[in-house]
Amino acid sequence: MNERNTLKNSNGSLEIGGVKASDLAKNFGTPLYVFDEEHIINICNTFNNALKTYYGNGMISYASKAFCCKEIYRIINKLSLGTDVVSLGELKTALSVNFPSEKIIFHGNNKSFVELEEAIKNSVKYIVIDSELELEFINKLCEKYNKIQDVLIRVNPGVEAHTHQYIQTARTDSKFGFSTSNGDADKFIEKVVSYKNLSLKGLHCHIGSQIFEKNSFVIAVEKMTDYYLHLKNEFGLNFPVLDLGGGFGIYYSKNDPKTTLKDYEEYVKAISNALIENVKVKGLIKPYLILEPGRAIVGEAGITLYTAGSIKNITDVKKYVSIDGGLFENPRFALYQAEYTVVAADKLNNNANEKYSIAGKCCESGDLIAEDVYLPDIKSGDILAVLSTGAYNYSMASNYNRNQIPAVVMVKNGKSRVVVKGQSIDDLLRNDI
Repeated sequence: MNERNTLKNSNGSLEIGGVKASDLAKNFGTPLYVFDEEHIINICNTFNNALKTYYGNGMISYASKAFCCKEIYRIINKLSLGTDVVSLGELKTALSVNFPSEKIIFHGNNKSFVELEEAIKNSVKYIVIDSELELEFINKLCEKYNKIQDVLIRVNPGVEAHTHQYIQTARTDSKFGFSTSNGDADKFIEKVVSYKNLSLKGLHCHIGSQIFEKNSFVIAVEKMTDYYLHLKNEFGLNFPVLDLGGGFGIYYSKNDPKTTLKDYEEYVKAISNALIENVKVKGLIKPYLILEPGRAIVGEAGITLYTAGSIKNITDVKKYVSIDGGLFENPRFALYQAEYTVVAADKLNNNANEKYSIAGKCCESGDLIAEDVYLPDIKSGDILAVLSTGAYNYSMASNYNRNQIPAVVMVKNGKSRVVVKGQSIDDLLRNDI
């Protein structure tokens, strides 16, 4: 467990945000998503302050896909962050709480006409173009609304961070972006600059996810500034914006380094120093720098609480503890065998000498949350906490097997509040004809 002031062992019980996890389970039921608001605030401030200190001209843009709801936009807006959105739903959620449109970046590899229309009507800061089709859509919409839209282009700079293959996104063979190595990016950039209704401000890249090696980002800076120099020399283009995406790693299990606020500051420092040096040496203008942490902001701030149900001991094979959740509110193990730290919320001081696999309640043999984790002797009714579930859990939740998506609770300074209501049976039936 990556302990901090707001996530700790308090006399044998897990405490988050000054509240016992088992008390949260008792008060709100399980499954339950819980977020440590103070940790979110601390992470956001760390990124913001580091960017101002080491680089100066730029923006931290929260990656909405990690966790999206009205309250997270309210929090990051108060902390002066921007945000990037990838769908009409994320855009509308942000706008519904008066998030400034001039701090919204719209991403996605297949944006629809309707999505782009809403983005342009609401004057988002940048649209990151990722296909030929959306270029035509944007141009038509700008003509319709008599606007000139600032855009970025997503490119693949040829940097692969060492992560699971399903979350490596900067390979030449990727559904995202245009390759800088085979001429595709050059051709597309030439086409974009020919459109009078679009103003191309710079490029975007994202080299992967769950990255701990700072040098990966330094290499990305070198590659992107090399490409900016190429565009300057070949086409006379001097871009004032560089968006380096996100991908900063968090602690999930014993196989990951335990990240701290200082570590995130060091990420930004390394990127900033590298960019300042590279633009100086290559004779480029110092661009407005955008970084897009998502998982790093909310990942470790979140935990999911479950109640243990049946215990099944298969002699000489495996011992299962079944929970009242599963892949419907956390599909990441089923998708790519994501590892987590699992603890018994009120047995932290007990010897963890029993090996369990944590089984969900869905009718799928692959519905597991964790395999071969060591816990104390678990009894039916015990509260289990799965740590670091703040990113891509609620976001990917579904109603598989007609299960209800759990509530989301924020905790801070010993107080808790619901920020997303849990679904009711009526919610499940509402749209059925």
